[in-house]
Amino acid sequence: MDNTDSDKLAEEVMDAYAEFNMHLHDKGRFPNNHFKTFFHAVVSYSDATKNAKMIHRNVASAVNGFREMLQLKSSRVPGKVIADADRLECILFGGNDPYFEGDEPPGL
Repeated sequence: MDNTDSDKLAEEVMDAYAEFNMHLHDKGRFPNNHFKTFFHAVVSYSDATKNAKMIHRNVASAVNGFREMLQLKSSRVPGKVIADADRLECILFGGNDPYFEGDEPPGL
C-alpha cells in the first residue's frame, strides 16, 4: 500500500472520528451509528496498513485513550461500546482482535 492510499484511509478515520465526537456531545441517545462508522474505519485502516512500519499519527492519537475519553465525557456509553473501544486499541496497536465469539477453542 502506498502513502496516498494510507493517507486517504487515515482521512476517512479522522472524518468518522470528528463526526462521532460532534454527536457524542449532543443531548439524547448515544450515537451508536457514528461509533460503528468510526470503528469500521479504524479496522479498515488497520487491515490495510498491517504490514506498514508506521501508522498515521492522527489515527494513533484518535485511538490511543479512546475508551478513557468515552468514559469521562459521557455517562450514557453502552458497555459494548466500551469493550469495542478496547478492541480498537488491540486491533490498531497490537495487530490482533481479542474478540473470539464463534472462534473459541473446543470445550470452552
